[in-house]
Amino acid sequence: MNRVAERLNIKYPFIQGPMSWLTNAEFVAAVSNAGGLGILGPNAGQTTVTSDPRETAERMRTEIKKVQQLTDKPFGVTLIGSNGPDSSVFTLSILKVVIEEHVPVALINTVGAMGDGKAGIEPDLIKPLKEHNIKMVVRSWQPSIEDAKAVEAQGADVYVATGFDEGGTLPKDVLGSFSIIPMISDAVDIPVMLAGGISDARTAKAAFALGAEGVYVGSRLIPTFENPAAQVTKDVIVHSTAEDLKLFRVNPAYYRSLPTELRKQLVKNDQTQSEAEVRQSNAALMGGTSGMRIGMLEGDFEHGYVSVGTGISVIHEIQSVKDVIDEMMVGNEFN
Repeated sequence: MNRVAERLNIKYPFIQGPMSWLTNAEFVAAVSNAGGLGILGPNAGQTTVTSDPRETAERMRTEIKKVQQLTDKPFGVTLIGSNGPDSSVFTLSILKVVIEEHVPVALINTVGAMGDGKAGIEPDLIKPLKEHNIKMVVRSWQPSIEDAKAVEAQGADVYVATGFDEGGTLPKDVLGSFSIIPMISDAVDIPVMLAGGISDARTAKAAFALGAEGVYVGSRLIPTFENPAAQVTKDVIVHSTAEDLKLFRVNPAYYRSLPTELRKQLVKNDQTQSEAEVRQSNAALMGGTSGMRIGMLEGDFEHGYVSVGTGISVIHEIQSVKDVIDEMMVGNEFN
């Protein structure tokens, strides 16, 4: 049996990316019911920002309970890593809820070896997750052999290697998906999944052929009936290709977006400002992930951005989550 599917108790070695604002209970349950692992993102089911850790945790609890009403299959919740030895109060608050609500899987987004960050998982997350038999899937913002080995030594169940083809926050090292997956999978013994550019059966098959034991998919699942993204967002993804994407610098490394009014300014800053200046100015314009909420959840292409990966070229229609997963997985040899 495929090791990812076996360890996570799912039908297919397929994990849905958390995508910040672009998940909710209905979408996550649809992924899990289709045989993959649905993941509640940091702002799952939300339309407004909160800066209160307790409220953040209780919002997540509400969404977890909704998922549990919609599926009896495994699903996961995202825990955001910090740039230091200890987790943030937000992450620890979410961790407490994950344990209390018996969520079977935690997706840990770590900083990795980027900037002043340490490779691997924050130590204060490992013991409580292990004690409560919660599976650890680890995805680093800066994937590397060093980070994968550190994560393996800490007892993680699955490591996600992210290539530069992904959407969202990009790694600082420009290594494409089909370059990074054999490098990482050859370096460790735990199962490694590939994130970035996986959008159809062909790219999934290529990932498995190069050493991946599973695929981690975000952008392809946005233009689905169940995803909470605005209809205009789904339409623009379907009618765009990778040639429509523009890359620009921002903390901590790079980002890319389809055409919006905000993107024009982000790209202009990248072309006219020093590296130090552009990273700060673009971060301020994007407002953290607020630009994603505005652009992709609300469909406001004047004040927001549309961040997707280079795999969008093969997306030609809006489908159900089940149809997307079936097309990628059925007939693929991943055992």
